[in-house]
Amino acid sequence: MERTFQTAIDVALIGAGRMGSIHGPNAARHPGFNLKYVVDRQGENARRLANGFGAEVVVLEEALADPSVGGVLVCSSTDQHLDHVLAAAEAGKAVFCEKPLDLDLDKVRAAGPALQDVRLMLAFNRRFDPHFVALKARVEAGAVGRLESLHLTNHDPSAPPPGFIPTSGGLFKDFTIHDLDLARWLLDEPIIEVFATASCLVDPEIGRQGDVDTARILLKTVSGRLCVISNTRRSGYGYDQRIEAFGSRGMVAAGNMAGDTVQVATEAGLTVAPILPGFLERYAGAYRAEMDHFAEVVHGMSDPAVGYEAGLQALALAEACDLSVRTGRPVRF
Repeated sequence: MERTFQTAIDVALIGAGRMGSIHGPNAARHPGFNLKYVVDRQGENARRLANGFGAEVVVLEEALADPSVGGVLVCSSTDQHLDHVLAAAEAGKAVFCEKPLDLDLDKVRAAGPALQDVRLMLAFNRRFDPHFVALKARVEAGAVGRLESLHLTNHDPSAPPPGFIPTSGGLFKDFTIHDLDLARWLLDEPIIEVFATASCLVDPEIGRQGDVDTARILLKTVSGRLCVISNTRRSGYGYDQRIEAFGSRGMVAAGNMAGDTVQVATEAGLTVAPILPGFLERYAGAYRAEMDHFAEVVHGMSDPAVGYEAGLQALALAEACDLSVRTGRPVRF
């Protein structure tokens, strides 16, 4: 059901980089929000974004001290997420935070008591993708009987620049963490075992920096359900995002999206449009749906659908993946 917002509540954006340039404009265009402040140490990025939407560039303390600000979007670098979330929470604001909360699981655990009663929404955008939401609804309605196993495919079109790797947190915390949260959401029961194997097959420089770029992960739940996750930093054919859910009476799948549905058939064969090239295009609807939900949270219409506990569990699973790769053994979770 589409919500109606009688007023627009002021929000502040922390971080005007890659994710801030997605969430900031989505908030500014939302009828439930007024983007009042942009906070970023890179002044040029902040001014450009702020000028486009009539916002003001200020320091963090000024934004958090303004009583008109009801929500804060934390899109800063990953190593600052948790500090910014805690500062916004202490100021009494509702908080939208890009994943992960932090790269250090112990720090996230320690922050639990301070975040217990905070209106914190963690931006696991796959949960808001309309195609994946529809798949989950079919599964829950019993369209294919009892869910038994999942296949999740998450392949980037090309490897990131080498300079991204040292601060990313590694493949599992930066990349696979989306799939780990998606698996928890779809399996809907505790995961008790993780096995992961990984290699560096795409870019040797990624390996020289101590990371991997290709992985397969197997998750097992308390009832024995299985989930296989396929990850690579380079597909060579576009942004490959698929779910296959296998049940006792069949299979339900959400496939890739293409630029159009036109097919050209000739003697040479069938030609179709390539799948979408990247996450901006593929998950544009999910990002807007995330902001819709955060608006409901800020306006007091809803509780956050995905918050601290989901972030904690996904990060713990990511660390279990890394441990499994290093030891070559399954990890009891």
